[in-house]
Amino acid sequence: MSRAGELQGFLERTPFARFLGMRCEIMGDEMTTVLPFQEKFIGNAAINALHGGCTGAFLELTAMAQVFLLTDLQRPPKPVNITIDYLRSAKGEDLYARAIVHKLGRRMASVRAEAWQAERDKPVAGLQAHFLVAEST
Repeated sequence: MSRAGELQGFLERTPFARFLGMRCEIMGDEMTTVLPFQEKFIGNAAINALHGGCTGAFLELTAMAQVFLLTDLQRPPKPVNITIDYLRSAKGEDLYARAIVHKLGRRMASVRAEAWQAERDKPVAGLQAHFLVAEST
């Protein structure tokens, strides 16, 4: 099975990824995750904005998926610390994200992810995270 197929299996086995209905689109060596809009994701109905927890979880799963894709891990990487910057309100529409692994060591991975909607150069949120990638023995 290809690593992309394993990634899809990872998302299908992750309860929150299933709840969100997120999917990955892989073209060459770039992965973009997609969070198709659902009404249940609205956190502020007055301004039709996505809930910050939904946005943050989507970014975390995007970062985890990117680490999973670049390694030979058999299980998802474990989050050590995560910082999320909410830059502007995410409207009630599809959300997209990409992650970059800045450092991949034997034990830890450092990852940056950004989410956007209509324009990629106008992110709605960013994530900086460290994940444990060492397989436990």
